[in-house]
Amino acid sequence: MRRQELDALLLGILDENPTASDINFTVGKPMQAEVDGLLKPVCAEFGIGALTPFHTETIALNLVGEDSRGIRHLLNSGSCDISYHLPGRARFRVNIFSQRGTYSIVMRQLPTKILSVDELGLPPVIKRIADEKVGIVFVTGATGSGKTTTLAAILNEINSRRPCHVVTLEDPVEFVHPQIKATFNQRELGLDFDNFANGLRAALRQAPKVILVGEMRDRETVEIGLSAAETGHLVLTTLHTSDAGQSVNRLIGMFELDEERLIRIRLADSMKWVISQRLLSKVSGGRVAALEIMGNSLRVQEAIVHGEAEGKTFYEMMEQGEHSGWTTFDSSISRLYKTGKITEETALAYANRRAIVKRNIDQIKSFRGEKTSDIEGLKMDSEYRRNFV
Repeated sequence: MRRQELDALLLGILDENPTASDINFTVGKPMQAEVDGLLKPVCAEFGIGALTPFHTETIALNLVGEDSRGIRHLLNSGSCDISYHLPGRARFRVNIFSQRGTYSIVMRQLPTKILSVDELGLPPVIKRIADEKVGIVFVTGATGSGKTTTLAAILNEINSRRPCHVVTLEDPVEFVHPQIKATFNQRELGLDFDNFANGLRAALRQAPKVILVGEMRDRETVEIGLSAAETGHLVLTTLHTSDAGQSVNRLIGMFELDEERLIRIRLADSMKWVISQRLLSKVSGGRVAALEIMGNSLRVQEAIVHGEAEGKTFYEMMEQGEHSGWTTFDSSISRLYKTGKITEETALAYANRRAIVKRNIDQIKSFRGEKTSDIEGLKMDSEYRRNFV
């Protein structure tokens, strides 16, 4: 298979599945596309049934091309991250990895258009992040939950408002930002810097006002990121955590026990927002984001420094901060159910506290005049009492 043939294959998959988020090549399975969170076989007309090791190795070699760093990482560590451009159509973030002696490939399609906060349907409070001048903002969630898309929308807000210097450190560069009001310099791991810690350290000498760090992967990067936030920069970054409380614990857990107190104080002072995301299946097809949003306040700072306690949990603070735009996942999921975007089954499956979401759903059903229970036809058994009189 030559590169032109691979491009024709990818074009065929995208034509057949315009809303595909991922393309998957795995030995023993047909070519697959992920559509609305589910994998499905694609392009049967190409005559390729179950993929063989030769198929996936050939595809991998065409994708890597002359990227010596990617080849070296693949051979030495068993996987590599690269980007791939399909001229005039799409860009992909590609992960190639070995499994049981063969290669598998997952290609994540990257949107070519940067959507605004309004176009994504994100809460208006997200726009307030673009007004922050210093501090650190975490966008968290599982892989494929839309973290990068949300960060791109925040940077787009900054780009439309402020004439400032923005440096991004990404793996790979996913959204290419136009030069509007802000000046963007977008650097890619492996091409422009060797690791996030070194890239972030160098960024501090490049006079940025805003720094995007693709991911806080290790203690050193977190420490430099906190230093950047403390010295007058706005740092935007991601974590692979499921909610706000876990994000704080994960960051603190990267450090030794004797450093914990200092890190808690630094994090309490520097952290401005934690936004956690989950993508849920919509009733009408496609997916919709449920968000958990927590800002900074004296109570949040106290909980970070001293730890959560009864009556002083991050969950309770987010519930009580809804007037400021904060929200828990459970409140966000309940609103999505109320507007008819998700089913009850989906709402309960993704809830943090099922009992709270179930109660909210029952209240919504009761207000609509719908049944809140499957139990019907109950009546008093008068004969039962007579038998004992």
